[in-house]
Amino acid sequence: MQSLVDKYNQNVSLGKIQREKEQEDLVIKFDTLRIAVEQNRRKILFSKSALTPKSIYVWGGVGCGKSMIMDMFVQSLTVGVRRLHFHSFMQEVQSSLNLARQGKVKDALVPVVKKITNEVKVLALDELQIKDIADAMIVGRLFEALMKKGVTVVITSNRPPIDLYKNGLNRDLFLPFIRLIEAKFDVLEVSGVKDYRQSFISGDQVYFYPLNLESAKRMDIIWATLTGNSADDFILSFKGREIRFPFYKDGVGRFDFFEICGQMLGPGDYLAIVDAVRVLMVDNIPQLSRSNFNEAKRFVTLIDAAYEAKISLICSAATEPEMLYTEGEGSFEFERTASRLKEMQSKDWLNVI
Repeated sequence: MQSLVDKYNQNVSLGKIQREKEQEDLVIKFDTLRIAVEQNRRKILFSKSALTPKSIYVWGGVGCGKSMIMDMFVQSLTVGVRRLHFHSFMQEVQSSLNLARQGKVKDALVPVVKKITNEVKVLALDELQIKDIADAMIVGRLFEALMKKGVTVVITSNRPPIDLYKNGLNRDLFLPFIRLIEAKFDVLEVSGVKDYRQSFISGDQVYFYPLNLESAKRMDIIWATLTGNSADDFILSFKGREIRFPFYKDGVGRFDFFEICGQMLGPGDYLAIVDAVRVLMVDNIPQLSRSNFNEAKRFVTLIDAAYEAKISLICSAATEPEMLYTEGEGSFEFERTASRLKEMQSKDWLNVI
């Protein structure tokens, strides 16, 4: 089987990525873990005692390659493995806990842990961040139980463990999870690596008009470049509602205009969406007018949220920003939105975020 080091070198030779010393060091760590996981599987097959390989927590800035390397690791394994976004994983856990509680079990976490451990030996979770107090209160017990049952956990995050759930409600109850990470995980930082996604965006056009085959092709090329043309299932829960991302991968979200502005979403929903991404792609923004006033109003709210969050915005539209909404209620106020759309295309904007 090809080692991760060889796979990384192959991708460099093919021009898919640029060689980075910090990434090479991380690849070696993951390759060591891959070998340990596979050896552990063979020991179990032959009924020999086996120690669970040490888990990994890797953190660093957006676009440093940590998710890419985790994906290489996941794809190399022959044991039961599952890779998903941390937020999606916790939604599944909370849903399973609710079902278990309905069965009046003494400890709802026990059947949840049993189900996971029956399915996987390695759990790979991307983009860990804790914002929900319900998640904060259970993650310590959850991961301690999983690891005691022999599950190796791999986590990526933008934050060091000590900064997780910072200033969160009842944070003292969350601290055991931080101590668990520090004691049971190899905590690895990836620093000094330029954001390859941002460097690509900052050197290219990010607003395409009019809507035609060429603009659709350019959007598809950008998506493929940023994500490897793959997507994860990703659903946000906000105040009891679910917001499904049609396309999501490693902090890049993609929607059609009517998927994101045709639904009855409010300011809080849009804040949650932009908080979940570093790059937002919106396809097929139409000419706005009295006939689609509600969609236009939501679009204004979305752009305000994206602007304040300082994320990258990539769009295809019927026309240039200042001509998108020239008649109907709110058209005068739309001038600010058009101005923000123009600013978010500028190199100064793209180099700052």
